[in-house]
Amino acid sequence: MEKEGEKLGSNQLQGRWYFGWNIVAACSILTLITVGTRLGIGPFVKPILDDLGMDRTELSVIIAIGMLVYGLGMPLAGRLLDSLGTRNVLLIGVGLVVLSIIWTYFSHDMLSFALAYGVLLSLGLSFTSPVTVTPVVSRWFTKQRGKALFYLSTGSMAGIAIMTPIFTLLIDLVGWRNTLLLLAVIFIVIAVPSAIFIIRDEVPEGGDALSGKSGGSSSNKGQEPRILSSWTEALKTRPFWQVAFGLFVCGFSMNLLGSHGVPMLTDHHFSNVTASFGVGIIGIVAMVSTVFLGSVSDRIPRRSMLSLIYFIRGLGFLGLVLVMTPWQLYLVATIGGLVWAGSAALSSAILGDVYGVRWVGILYGWAYFIHQIGGAMGSFLGGWSYEQFGTHLVSYSITTFLLVLASVVSFQIPSQLHLPKQQDLPLKATL
Repeated sequence: MEKEGEKLGSNQLQGRWYFGWNIVAACSILTLITVGTRLGIGPFVKPILDDLGMDRTELSVIIAIGMLVYGLGMPLAGRLLDSLGTRNVLLIGVGLVVLSIIWTYFSHDMLSFALAYGVLLSLGLSFTSPVTVTPVVSRWFTKQRGKALFYLSTGSMAGIAIMTPIFTLLIDLVGWRNTLLLLAVIFIVIAVPSAIFIIRDEVPEGGDALSGKSGGSSSNKGQEPRILSSWTEALKTRPFWQVAFGLFVCGFSMNLLGSHGVPMLTDHHFSNVTASFGVGIIGIVAMVSTVFLGSVSDRIPRRSMLSLIYFIRGLGFLGLVLVMTPWQLYLVATIGGLVWAGSAALSSAILGDVYGVRWVGILYGWAYFIHQIGGAMGSFLGGWSYEQFGTHLVSYSITTFLLVLASVVSFQIPSQLHLPKQQDLPLKATL
């Protein structure tokens, strides 16, 4: 099967279509379902509360546990990629997701629900998350890696924008338990064939450098990354922590807005419809902006683009807390949406550029776990600071400061890894 896949990729290279784009499409759809499931819990909240007799605090604790398990599962998935391969990790993830949904369907008490939905489902989703598919996309694309990863990130944006209304409609029609069963069917129908027939780790010789389209010149080529004998060596270098800090701030800001954006706007006397539409504009614009950002991401330095994204996002957060009229809200949301996507794609691309694609899975997994820690802290700060100070200006100002700081830190990320001579290991040590 693998040799046939490699032969197929080589044949595709001789034409104008590169098989790697099929992998990007399959991974984007899988990301859409995964992220949409992880972040689309909103429509399930009230039906679950009514059915299981829990209060909001109890369900919030289960959701928080799920967020941490989701984050912890990512470096585990990244580590397993090296030994099991992308296909097997995805299939394990699908199996865990389906098993957890069946368990959740038959759960009628808080403990069983917490273990099934909060723990097992989150672990399964971490195995089908962007962390699992980012390395294979990075491996298939060298010259157009930034563009490919940006297109992959559209799955996350689409998941947030598409899955939530779908869940709402299905819950109204068939209930929350049957909706989860339908979700399990979707995972089986889409993820299993994609993993078996489309997604493959073996890249034809030359990769996208031999594809029909040139893709323009790249400003991110540099030298080949120095070879590390272990991924833990990357934890001793500055670039990893610069990328991780940016992702921490990314998670902090995204979850602050996700948890408290609409409440903040309604506290500022916007209607629920206006507030929801304003926040929704961010996701809609982000889906479109990824196409443009992806087309230029391989032509300008990634660190410069990442720095600009964080800086404009910081100004957007300050603007959101200061807007007073609907048109001001829609304008700020549109500008913010232009840079809402891209930070994760650029971060994973930078890790691949600096450390090589072999370690990008586990390194991105740990960096994304730090993203999840930032998300938990951002969600907490939004509620705590409002209760303490009676204003949202404190949390949004702190977020603006952190985003500007992330912009400065990201701009200083080196294009290649500088190690002492004794750490410059031969290639055969990694094989």
